[in-house]
Amino acid sequence: MTKIYSYLVLSFVLMSCAASKEAKNSELALTNEINIIYQQKKFNGFAVSIVDENGTLYKHGFGFSDIESNKKYTTETIQNIGSVSKTLVGIALLKAQELGKLNLDDSVDRYLLFKVYNPDFPQDKITIRQLATHTSSIKDNEFYSSKNYYLKPNQNLNGLKLTFEDDQSFNPADSIISLKTYLENVLTEKGKWNKDSFSAHKPGTIYEYSNVGTALAAFIVEQATGESFNLFTKKYILEPLKMKDSGWKTEEVDVSEYSRLYENPTTPLPYYELITYPDGGFITNITDLSKYLSELIKGYNGSGTILSKESYKEYFKPQLSESNFRERNTKNPYNESYNVGIFMGFGYTGYIGHTGGDPGIMSMMFFDPKTSLGRIMMFNTNFSDKEGNKTFFEIWNALEKHQQTLKK
Repeated sequence: MTKIYSYLVLSFVLMSCAASKEAKNSELALTNEINIIYQQKKFNGFAVSIVDENGTLYKHGFGFSDIESNKKYTTETIQNIGSVSKTLVGIALLKAQELGKLNLDDSVDRYLLFKVYNPDFPQDKITIRQLATHTSSIKDNEFYSSKNYYLKPNQNLNGLKLTFEDDQSFNPADSIISLKTYLENVLTEKGKWNKDSFSAHKPGTIYEYSNVGTALAAFIVEQATGESFNLFTKKYILEPLKMKDSGWKTEEVDVSEYSRLYENPTTPLPYYELITYPDGGFITNITDLSKYLSELIKGYNGSGTILSKESYKEYFKPQLSESNFRERNTKNPYNESYNVGIFMGFGYTGYIGHTGGDPGIMSMMFFDPKTSLGRIMMFNTNFSDKEGNKTFFEIWNALEKHQQTLKK
């Protein structure tokens, strides 16, 4: 019996070593493959990862976080990630609901000192759930870009492009306003920026992606809980997941690790912030974001730690039907607008996650519920041509090609 047992142990060790060697070879092959793609010079710097519910299987940084100083983009480099940030707003809403502070089906007016309603449907209440599913009828009007982006103070602006998106300018740092003031100006009847703030559709009927609606949802979390949104999410998301390098504000992170952002590989942008920061201003690195995605996969599989099983079911439950869409994307499996959970997107093939984009930022985070494998990419450079798009998805596909071997 002793000989048989020893043989079985030895066989197991040998198989484990073989699997480990295969994974190591796959890791090296993936790094080399992405390095070759990087040589196309479509992006200055980026980081990628592959995760499952047990943790990070692969992570790596490529290129530079600052071209001028030749500073490498590493797995510890931080940057904001655009609309992938919205998934944290969904978690925050459900945590606030767990704490008894709000209910998703409450009217937003219950938590606001100013009135928010669609002037074409004044008797129809807008609910928190409608905000979370982009069916509130709240739109992003022209002032979303022109009044939302502000320069961060105390930076050298020499040589930096100070405009974006059809020559919109970053606003001066000393003229920034509060999220509350911005929402009042955009959403209330007498607000000075309320032009075209609502669609012609009745609240609760049609999916229309809304950054302003997301910001309003985060503001409601603040009003309902009595805590600022950034501190609420730090307490209930970042600290439990040990996301020590992440935050919403400059003072919450190590600015020495902050990446420069680029409109294209040769055009650097200034550091900026968003008034509506919950819709796209989360600052993180690939290390921390991988911890977050691993938790989301666990939550989907019923073993998450930051929300209850019931809350995670609601978070990942497809909330809409065909009638809620004027058109649905059935070509891109990584478009999150085929259906939605609570600020969580679904591709038509069943992939779950979100994309993100802002000046100098491209990001993507999805997992496959069938395999419990997830992928993340975060870039410090925009692209606006077919070649950039091709390169972007070449990297994404390289991650998919190697992910199964890395899991062994």
